[in-house]
Amino acid sequence: MGVHKQSVSFTEAAFAYARELVDRGDYPNVSAAVSGELARARAARGREQALLEAEVRRRLQLPPDQWEPVAGVEDFTADARAFLADQQDGEMPQA
Repeated sequence: MGVHKQSVSFTEAAFAYARELVDRGDYPNVSAAVSGELARARAARGREQALLEAEVRRRLQLPPDQWEPVAGVEDFTADARAFLADQQDGEMPQA
């Protein structure tokens, strides 16, 4: 695998976390820590995507009489839009 040298900037918190990973022996240096954690994040996203795709396929296999009716897109997305509006207002969503 080739190496691509690139200069990047990190927040103090991100750099501190990378240093912490190096200090506790998870990686030999900050560069390896960043590369390793990016690889882990990519793998996690791949797993999440595979789970989502499997669930969509499973639901698509349901007979039409088992589908839940949706009155309209506005009703279907109302909870999500309310949650996002609360997030923008700095409020905590209510369970």
